[in-house]
Amino acid sequence: MANVLKSNYLKTIPHLLSPTFAVMPLTPDKETIPKNAGIYLHIPFCKQACVYCNFHFSTSLKYKDDVMQAMLREIEMQRDYLRGMEIETIYFGGGTPSLLSADEINRLFDAILKYYPVKELKECTLEANPDDLDKHYLRSLRGTPVNRFSIGVQSFREEDLLYMKRAHNAQQADYAIKAAQDAGFDNLSIDLIYGTPGLTDAAWKNNLSKVKEMGIPHFSSYALTVEDKTALQYAIAHKKAQPVDPEQAAGQFEILMEQAAVMGYEHYEISNLATNGKYAVHNTNYWRGNHYLGIGPSAHSFNGTSRRWNVANNALYATGILKDRKLNFEEEQLSPIAHLNEYIMTSLRTMWGCDLDKIAREWDSTCAKEVENSSHLFMEKKWLMQQGWILLLTNEGKLFADKIAAELFVSER
Repeated sequence: MANVLKSNYLKTIPHLLSPTFAVMPLTPDKETIPKNAGIYLHIPFCKQACVYCNFHFSTSLKYKDDVMQAMLREIEMQRDYLRGMEIETIYFGGGTPSLLSADEINRLFDAILKYYPVKELKECTLEANPDDLDKHYLRSLRGTPVNRFSIGVQSFREEDLLYMKRAHNAQQADYAIKAAQDAGFDNLSIDLIYGTPGLTDAAWKNNLSKVKEMGIPHFSSYALTVEDKTALQYAIAHKKAQPVDPEQAAGQFEILMEQAAVMGYEHYEISNLATNGKYAVHNTNYWRGNHYLGIGPSAHSFNGTSRRWNVANNALYATGILKDRKLNFEEEQLSPIAHLNEYIMTSLRTMWGCDLDKIAREWDSTCAKEVENSSHLFMEKKWLMQQGWILLLTNEGKLFADKIAAELFVSER
């Protein structure tokens, strides 16, 4: 997740929290464990590589059939991971999940139905590239559980798409959105990237205006970042691409906040905006600490006490499952404090904020005091505000979100 940051090292000063919190154990009780969970399926294939992307993917389809077969097997092998929790969201991510046929999507869904309780599926999202969403494909998807698209538009400007080496053009972006709406898919989200060299503030405002004009209820917006070991990093280092300007990105993030409010979109998470309460249910559950199972190469899972991630190699992933009948993954056991710090990081990014009372109840009052103590300087700077027991980022504070969260982290004991 990308967001704009400014590089200031900030220190905290003491400010005591009211001592009304009861001391609670550093382990959550049964009432705090969520009842519902989500499943994420990572489809690690793309037609071509975008220069900025550092997710696991392959432009070769050599292992596609093996990976698909292995994912079906993994769904069965992992059936006890979520301990019988009801599945309320499914998310096809990638890579480019829209490379899957409707039959392939249904096979994965049928396997989930076979091994997991799915009583009411609130959301089934398919990430899609605009060049994949033609009328024939959209018609075939009506026979699948997919009820929401996350479309990788990135920009409505041809110049930006060329810079990012996207597979689609601006005309295809317009067409894909309209075709999806015509096919009856009105629960849409698109991705937009700002901070791209050559993207003027006026052009960025035009991109944002298109979201409203086209009746798109949700969009995600990220600053273009130069990740390690990406084609963009190499191109900039060898002067084959214009460098990214952090000040441009910061200014365009501020434009995003201002214009989104005027257009009637709630900025409910640092990088996500919605109108009419059309929040992304699956991702919102991530930020709220719900459990999820990741299926496929490089996919991550979380069960409340540990986090695991599958090997980020298509051949090793498929061979491990199909030949050795073994999952190839790494795992990290989360200490209570590590779990708390994840809660601080994710909750602070949302409009629901970081709940000091929840920290006191689910961890202990000492932790809640430590977080509140650390927040005082940021409230003086008007980067944080407090409503009851809830800590919330101000618009200015959103520019420093990751730094503020890190300064609020509780120390291991």
